[in-house]
Amino acid sequence: MRSQVRLSGRLEMIAAMALSGTIGYFVVESGQSVWNVVFFRCLFGALSLFAYCWAKGLLAPWPFSARTLMLAIVSGAAIVLNWVLLFSSYGHASISVATAVYNTQPFFLILLGMILFGERPTGDALGFIALAFVGLLMVTQVEAGGLSWSSGYGIGLLQALGAAFLYAVASVIVKQLKGIPPHVIALMQAMLGTVMLLPLANFSNLPTNFLPWGYLAVLGVVHTGIMYILLYAALQKLPTPIIAVLSFTYPAVAILVDYVAYGRDLTLGQWSGIGLILLGSAGVNLKWRLSMNRSGMGQHARPAKT
Repeated sequence: MRSQVRLSGRLEMIAAMALSGTIGYFVVESGQSVWNVVFFRCLFGALSLFAYCWAKGLLAPWPFSARTLMLAIVSGAAIVLNWVLLFSSYGHASISVATAVYNTQPFFLILLGMILFGERPTGDALGFIALAFVGLLMVTQVEAGGLSWSSGYGIGLLQALGAAFLYAVASVIVKQLKGIPPHVIALMQAMLGTVMLLPLANFSNLPTNFLPWGYLAVLGVVHTGIMYILLYAALQKLPTPIIAVLSFTYPAVAILVDYVAYGRDLTLGQWSGIGLILLGSAGVNLKWRLSMNRSGMGQHARPAKT
């Protein structure tokens, strides 16, 4: 029975991360401004999550106190602005590069832990952060794929970094919302995003045919409603190391989609930089250790003993 639960969790996690990896394609193909894309993602996502939470009886009794409601609102603002920055970065730095840079989230979590809670990262964690930073520098190469600094590539990198920071902020806040179903938190975030972006949405330039509306609906119902349901179901069934490993399905699928759909051809240096960023993220998430081998020939990474 336990193995069946684990298998179910793995499949749900892979499905959720694979869906996340296709978000960039639907954002680009919708042909809408970033404000419109995020607004309709929030609107359709809120409707689908409300239906799920209502059917599951998660809204009664009301789970929020005044304090937790305020925290949920602040986390929602961070998540919505995170989407705005990430989706904006696709047009400047490509889906592949933006997604790789976005995976610096764990490093911002460590930074926030140091600033807010006085946590002290291990030397191993700092080593993997340094490794990812080298990867980030390598990613800034722009010789191939039609990317150039003049086209706003640097802006795209900064937007992806800003999105990663805001996601880390939201994660820190959500950790304070213990006892509240995560689906309800996601619902509140989507509802807040709908209200926040209503004044910024451009209703004079809406899609005039079915296909773009389909892309927007999928972003809300599938990439927000269904994806979050799958994700939270998986998180309840899997240990942290497996979650961390399967999370890399997201950047892998995003890079594959960018290549297949748009022929994005990166330089060897950029591919190497992406690899270092993902390796650094894996090292931090999985708490790998950097240590000298017995012969003193150099450093290697190994999983931490439990």
